[in-house]
Amino acid sequence: MSGPLDVSGIAPFGLILPARIRFGRGEALACAPEILGLGRRIVLVHGRSPGRSAPLAKALEAAGAVLHRETCGAEPDLDMLTAALARARGFGPEAVVAMGGGAALDFGKALAALLPAPDPDPLEHLEVVGKGLPLHVDPLPFVALPTTAGTGSEVTRNAVIGVPEHRRKVSLRDPRMMARLAVIDPGLSDGAPLDVTMASGLDAVTQVIEPYLSSRANPFTDALCRDAIPRGLAGLARLAQVGEDRGARDALSLVACQSGIALANAGLGAVHGVAGVLGGETGAAHGAICGQLLPPVLRLLRRRAAPGSVTAVRLAEVDGWCLKALGCGIDGLAGWARGAGLPLPEARLSAEQARAIAENSATSSSMKASPIGLTAEELTEALTEAGWT
Repeated sequence: MSGPLDVSGIAPFGLILPARIRFGRGEALACAPEILGLGRRIVLVHGRSPGRSAPLAKALEAAGAVLHRETCGAEPDLDMLTAALARARGFGPEAVVAMGGGAALDFGKALAALLPAPDPDPLEHLEVVGKGLPLHVDPLPFVALPTTAGTGSEVTRNAVIGVPEHRRKVSLRDPRMMARLAVIDPGLSDGAPLDVTMASGLDAVTQVIEPYLSSRANPFTDALCRDAIPRGLAGLARLAQVGEDRGARDALSLVACQSGIALANAGLGAVHGVAGVLGGETGAAHGAICGQLLPPVLRLLRRRAAPGSVTAVRLAEVDGWCLKALGCGIDGLAGWARGAGLPLPEARLSAEQARAIAENSATSSSMKASPIGLTAEELTEALTEAGWT
């Protein structure tokens, strides 16, 4: 039996949510008529291979849509975005639909945000390396269909863009960038390779753990995270144990969606604060970086958390959820993830590189919501424990 309800007061908070979410197997094709209601001249963004989006493209064209296709074969950077804007502007688009992993969704979201502006300069709006200004013009209607269960980009208000000149990945962010329609069809993630599943799935789990620990957490995001953390861990454990499993795929797709809503409303933390800088420096996949950094960052937070504090209590809950789902707590999480298929770091950093990444991470937007301000020395320690040095 649970204890008495805390009625000591609730701090003010706000929420930003997508206009509409459709969840379920088969929804990726069933949504075509609803998409057409947003516009008939559609920029369709897909990942490296157009095959995954072909059935949706056929359904849209059969219903009367005119399509301009854009490929996102890698994590988007400033040059990719600028070139795509130039190609798509003359098409006269009325809406943008993106189908793919987090990179394709972010690419589509950025296009929807910037295409309406007469002469958009992305650096006007990019954080950290640019001016970080709000959009000057409302975005086009944006529809997101994720094919991996990881980033939650279908329900967030930002798009991550690489800026090679600065060796950083930074966000284009505006509340109006929220999707008009997010379609989560778990069947689109069926059969994903185990390493991709583990990297994207641990990214999703990280994105519900960090908002749960966040200094900006609120009762709404807490409810999402308390459901999603154990659900996500159990889904990953199931896929690691038995291979392909529809129920586990459904669970991770739901958790990824929950994670996007949670991070959009409560922020993230040190894992993502470092991941953006590390990814920009090395080009390594974002999900894998998050999976590698999560265990050492959790241990650092536990070491620094005051006994009995909200952070300490919540870390103990996370430890218990890990133990129940995976058979190990936070201390065994790194070993479990490696054994389950999470890739090892793709390169090794010098001591100087690791220190510079740790110092630059302090300026990232994600770091601002961390419940405890970790030092550059501690972040360097996390990079070492994660296998990057």
